[in-house]
Formats: sequence, C-alpha cells, structure tokens
Amino acid sequence: MDVHPDRTPDAAAPIRTAEPSAGVPMAEQPPSVAPSPSPVAPTPSSAAAPSVTEVETHGVEHIPDAERTASPLDLFRLAFGGANTFSTCVLGAFPVLFGLSFQQGLAAVVIGVAIGALILCPMAVFGPVNGTNNAVSSSAHLGVHGRVVGSFLSLLTAVAFFSISVWSSGDALVGGAHRLFGLERSDLSYAVAYALFAVLVLVVCIYGFRFMLLVNKVAVTAATVLFIVGIFAFAGDFDPSYAGIYGAGADAETKALFWPSFIGATLIVLSNPVSFGAFLGDWSRYIPAATPRRRVMGAAFLSQIATLLPFCFGLATASVIAAKAPDYVDPAAPDFVGGLLAISPGWYFLPICLLALIGGMSTGTTALYGTGLDFSSVFTRLSRVQATVLVGTLAIAFIFVGRFALDVVQSISTFATMIITCTTPWMVVMMLGFFVRRGWYDPEALQVFNRRQRGGRYWFAHGWNWRGMTAWWVAALIGILFTNIPGQFVGPFGDLAGGVDISLPLSLAVAAVLYLGLLAAFPEPRAAYGPDGARLVRTVDVPVPPITGTGPEPTPVRT
Repeated sequence: MDVHPDRTPDAAAPIRTAEPSAGVPMAEQPPSVAPSPSPVAPTPSSAAAPSVTEVETHGVEHIPDAERTASPLDLFRLAFGGANTFSTCVLGAFPVLFGLSFQQGLAAVVIGVAIGALILCPMAVFGPVNGTNNAVSSSAHLGVHGRVVGSFLSLLTAVAFFSISVWSSGDALVGGAHRLFGLERSDLSYAVAYALFAVLVLVVCIYGFRFMLLVNKVAVTAATVLFIVGIFAFAGDFDPSYAGIYGAGADAETKALFWPSFIGATLIVLSNPVSFGAFLGDWSRYIPAATPRRRVMGAAFLSQIATLLPFCFGLATASVIAAKAPDYVDPAAPDFVGGLLAISPGWYFLPICLLALIGGMSTGTTALYGTGLDFSSVFTRLSRVQATVLVGTLAIAFIFVGRFALDVVQSISTFATMIITCTTPWMVVMMLGFFVRRGWYDPEALQVFNRRQRGGRYWFAHGWNWRGMTAWWVAALIGILFTNIPGQFVGPFGDLAGGVDISLPLSLAVAAVLYLGLLAAFPEPRAAYGPDGARLVRTVDVPVPPITGTGPEPTPVRT
C-alpha cells in the first residue's frame, strides 16, 4: 500500500519508534526514527541501493529508513575524500608561512586537527536521526524560518570551498602539465583547466549522492597512494630539524610573536574540520536511523584524523620549499603549488597532475552537492537537480570572474575563514540543542518550511526561535570583531589579545554560554521536547499551533 508521510498529523504526535533514555550519553542512545506505518516494513539491509547512474530524486524531505543504504564507512569516505586534496596541503603549509619550525608546525597541525575533529563529529548524528540535512534539522533550534541561517551559511561555505578547490587544482594541473609537456601557462590554459574541473564536478553532483560516493571511493584510495608516493619523492630534501624563525638566535621582538603565530596556525588547521559541519547531514541522512550514534560520530572523527596525511604532506613540503625556494613561501604572496613544482623531481610531475584532478573532483563534489541541496530547501519550487544546475552555473561564473576579472583568489581564503567563524556558533547551538532535547525530534514538524506550511512544535515565535538565533548572531558578530588575519583582515578588537586570533574559540564560548543561559532564563515550550523531557533546562507548557497549509503533494513511501 501507499502511505503518505507528508500528510499533516496532529502537532502533538510526532512519528517515532524509539526514544532516548534519560541519563544515557548521546553516543549510546538509540536514535529517534520515523518508522513506516506498514506492519511489515522492509529493513534498510533488505533495500537495494540504486544505480550510480540513476539521478537522485531525494531533496531535503525525510528519507524513509528503508531507502537508506549508506554506512558510516561511506560517511568516512566522503568526509575524508573532500579534504584529502591540495587545498588541505595549502593549509598544512601555513605553520611554515607563520615562521614555525617543522616540529612546532607538526604540533600545531595535530592539535588543530584533533580539536576540530572533536568539534565536528557530533554534527554527523542529525542526518541518521532525522533523515534530512543539518539545515532542516536546525528548525528545531532556530525555528521553522530560522533554519534558513543554516542553508545560507552552507551555501556561502560551499561556493567558497568549491572555488578554492577548482583554483588550486587547476593551477596544479596547468603547472604540472607545463613542467611535463611544456604547456604554456596562459589564461587560456588556466580557463580550460578550471572549466574541466567545474563541469565534471557539476555533472557528478547532478547525478547525486551515489555517483558522488563512487567518485570519493576511488579518490580516497588514489589520492592517498599518490601522497604516500610523494613522501618518497621529497624524502631526500626533507629536514625534520628545519628551525623556522623562532630559534635560539631570534631576537626578543621576534620571539614575542611565537605564540600568536602558533595559535594562529593551529586555528587555521582547526577551521578545516569545522568547515564540514554544515555538510555532514547531506551525506549522513542516507545512513539508517538504527545505526549506533557512536559509529556515525566515530566515522566523522576518524575522517578528519586521516587528513593528517595531506596536512603533514603540506607541512613537510613547505619546509623543503622554505629551504630551497623561499620566494614561494613569502607570507605576502605565498604560492604553495608553484613552490611544490619548483622543488619536485621530474618523475613526480605526473602524480601532481593526477592529484590535482582527483582532489579537485573530490572536494568540488562534496561542496557543490550540498549547495544544490540547500538551495532547493530554501526555494522549494526547485528540485534538487534544478537547484544544483542553477547554483553550479552561478558558482562556475564566479570562479571565472573572480580569477580573471576581480582577482579575488587570495581574498576568498579570508572570506572562507570568516564564514567558518560565523558557522561555528550555529554548530554549537545545534549540538547543545541536541543534548538538552535528548536527541529527540519530530520529523513532520521539521518539514513545515519545505512544505510551505505554518505551525507545529518548532514554530516558536512566528517561525523564529529567538533564543538560538540570538546566541548565533551575537557569537558570530563577536567572532568577526575579534578576527585577526594579518595582511588580510583585522577586526576592530583583533589586536586585544596581543595579535592572537581568538575569534573561533571566543565565538564557541560565547555561543555555548549565551544559548544555555537563554534556555534557562526563557524556557522553551514543553512540546519541543520528547516524552523524557529536557536535560539541564526547564520547559513551560504552552499550546502548540497546529500545522496548517496544504503544501506540495506528498510523496508516497514504498512499503
């Protein structure tokens, strides 16, 4: 029979089969899921995965559990594949650009990746629990209308990182081809390389999740092998005792800059794992709801720990570049790809080209896929495919205009960093909201915005939950005010910490304290919580407005 899950139920009766138990840690709780009403529902393990060449039709609507055929390993491949690229190598070079020694830089990289992975991994659980992406899930904490904040942040982050991946991979491909085949480094060559990457990425994203997963399965293995081969390529020139500028012979003024440089390098590395926070739900929503949360979180955590490979590759090769071709690591105009090509042995030019191609595809697809998905969730008249084509075309236009007309290649990295500063408080609100709600959500009420409806348990004040919204925008604003990116952007209060960029940890702390404080001072409606009630905070009993409005024709669930 056909069951229509989009038909509006009574707002006080969400669809679920299991509730979290009081006092059980988040990673151990059984997930809240939306079951099939059929007495004999197929299990996820019995559902056949669609073909990779079948265009994905799912948007941000709730995906029935029987149609979820992904696994935590698939999440690992997508998250690791999206970061196992030249873009990550460039971030790994920043400790050397900041004057750190190799050993100091290694400490900054390890600390940044580990802390970033810990911050990121809880964001993976929303997809399996709610069967939709993280922006839609944020309706529970920012309100039915407030969820557009997550979509907007995801859109900006995806376009920024898609552009960075295309530019860095295109430059590496042209540079490698120049050294290998004598290809002229002209604007035409770069334009062809950018177009090649961008169009291939767009095609993969149009096909959707399964095709993207196939690309990343290949990319993870291939890029890892090529990075390992690169270790042998540069082993002869690598010196682990590279001293940087803060050695014993440094003067007092230089030594005073050590901690700002070390903390700044650590935060740049940390920003890479955090940048995936808005996207994890795009991929994890295909993981069955019954999957233990500790496995989902573990896959997200390990995917970022695995990025120590490209980070350390970038760090080690940057130290070689600093010793042999220092002009390429000038902080005023760094050129990691050019420096890598300058010190590379001839036989490694082809692997560089392959890394550029594979990495550009992997990073580009993980970024642009989420862009189309989120755009379709805001402009609900567009399907996922239509939204992907539209946003992809605009992103490609931005890549060419930004590279050849506006010359924003350097400033886009600063823009991406500031977006992450704004995204991190949103993640804090989401994670703390998950904790106080005991991981309980109403799948029907989450979809109110997408169906152009009104009301439900997440309606709050005219569709806005001002508690979560206030915690987000105040923390984001403070983060921007305290941003300190030397030579690029320094906020009005950026120098108050002695030149140290404290924007990210400060925005994290402000968001956490302010959100919990607002929940305590202004309790949320009892209906927003599950049968076990709230954790740590109080609630109030107020009427829940019924869900009204016809919305689009619901899609039947096969049972």
